Amino acid sequence: MSKKNKYTQKELLEFKKIINEKISRAEADLKTLKSAYSNDSDNGTEDTSPTFKAFEESSSTLSKEENMKLAERQEKFIRNLKNALIRIENQTYGVCRVTGNLISKERLMLVPHATLSIEAKNSQ
Repeated sequence: MSKKNKYTQKELLEFKKIINEKISRAEADLKTLKSAYSNDSDNGTEDTSPTFKAFEESSSTLSKEENMKLAERQEKFIRNLKNALIRIENQTYGVCRVTGNLISKERLMLVPHATLSIEAKNSQ
C-alpha cells in the first residue's frame, strides 16, 4: 500500500474553508488594532494637571506601540494564511517543505498555515 503524498480535493476544500474563516476573523481583529493605535483622541486631558497629562501621553504611546506590534503580527498571520490558500490552489498544501511528507491533518486543523511537519519543526 503506497503512502499518501497529497490531500484529496475534498480535504483541500475543508482546509480552504477553515483558512477563509480565520482570515475573516484575523482581518476584523487587525482593523480593531489599527483603529486603536491610530486613534488620536487625548481622552479629555487638556484641562487636567500637566503631570497627569504627561502620564496619559506616555501610557497612550506605550499602548499604541503595543497595538502596532500586535497589528504587525496579525498582518504576518494573514499573509501566511493567504499563502496557504495559494498552496491549496497549487495542490501543494499540507506537504512539509523539509521532509516532503504530508503534514498531519490534526496539525493543519490547528495551524492551517503550517509548512513544516511536527518532525521537521522539532528538529529545528
